Amino acid sequence: MAQYTQRPMQFLEKLVHSISAQTLPTACIACQQFQARYICNACLNVLESNSLIHYECCYQCGIPLQLKELPGQHCLHCKQHSPWFDETHCLDRYNGILQDALHQLKYQKRIVFAHGLAKAWNQIQSTRLGQYSADYLLPVPLSREKLLARGFNQSWEIARRICSNKDIQKLSHALKRHHHISHQAGNALHARHDAIHEMFYIDTQYVDRLTDKTVIVFDDVMTSGATLNEIARILKDIGVLRVINWVLLRTTRLT
Repeated sequence: MAQYTQRPMQFLEKLVHSISAQTLPTACIACQQFQARYICNACLNVLESNSLIHYECCYQCGIPLQLKELPGQHCLHCKQHSPWFDETHCLDRYNGILQDALHQLKYQKRIVFAHGLAKAWNQIQSTRLGQYSADYLLPVPLSREKLLARGFNQSWEIARRICSNKDIQKLSHALKRHHHISHQAGNALHARHDAIHEMFYIDTQYVDRLTDKTVIVFDDVMTSGATLNEIARILKDIGVLRVINWVLLRTTRLT
């Protein structure tokens, strides 16, 4: 089975971007300089030099480790409160050069920025994760109400463009989210975990397919880890063996 069926709109989108790439200038999503690529080589070099892949990070949650945490390769929080997910791979810090590009995608609805963000991921993470072994890749979902308001799920728009092992099937609708009117940004850690509890569920038609499998969950931003931890919990509850997070941008430590 193919990873996902090619839809007419996806074909049209690829055609338009192909023509545009040959005839129209574009701007780098990071430095905004006009050139032929979604993200220029100079910004890719800066990103590659400063990305989190060059830092000692917690194997489980992906946060940069403090000196005293280095021997165990786990942060103190993961040691004290072991999360449901098994490992996390992050591209860069949230306050790095891709932050504005992600904001343009999410809040200004500039879908074209998803191409540049995926390009950055593919350029830097492909050699590390391109042949990563797993069965499925799921994007962190939006609620139906938020999806209708925004018009797209930014995590899926990036995830569907990233390169992965051909045996990994991307499922855009297996994971669902209930609507919640409050926002997590700015909340304390305990409040984030409380607010997200029971917020996600698995579409019943996918439960048997996910059982005894390894699942990658893709998210655009990881802050406290509450969202990804709750998703991992419900995945483990239905029998998923391993849950791995792939995250575009990771925040620094919270208090």
